Amino acid sequence: MRKCLLLSGLLLVVGVGQVAGQSVNVNFDNRADFNQFKTYKWVTIKDALQLDELTADQLIATVDVELAKKGLTKSKTEKADLWVGYQIARPGQKQLSHFNIGASYGSAAGANSATAGATTTTVHTGQLVLDMYESVKQQLLWRGVVSEAIDADANPAKKQKHMDKAIEKLLKDFPPQKK
Repeated sequence: MRKCLLLSGLLLVVGVGQVAGQSVNVNFDNRADFNQFKTYKWVTIKDALQLDELTADQLIATVDVELAKKGLTKSKTEKADLWVGYQIARPGQKQLSHFNIGASYGSAAGANSATAGATTTTVHTGQLVLDMYESVKQQLLWRGVVSEAIDADANPAKKQKHMDKAIEKLLKDFPPQKK
């Protein structure tokens, strides 16, 4: 019995350590008034590495829940204040893709085209990057990067719990407040 308790405690510490190991890095346009944004829609970033369909659906639903907690509403039309897109890092990848000419946006089923500038950012393998663009100017306003957001080897319930914690950490201080 004592061995069982010891083993359970060790597994709990390892599991918590794995989630606690998620690091978050956020950057945003400090001139933007994020309180003016009320709606968002998902976009697909051209040439960015995407998740498999099931995991992508899990991720999008998880982010949707957190954004709803922040007062944002997912748009049911093509119009939205913010465009939200994600990408994951490829093994050995050094730069991220940015929303640019030819990028598609919309649901996975239907997509349209849009334009914006491009810059370069270093990224490390295993990171999930969430970008938010102002839809009219198509300008990047907010970028959050979280490591170890997706536990590909976990069963579906643990995978979801791990993702929930990562996205909650990532969006903890969203929307950023003007100082």
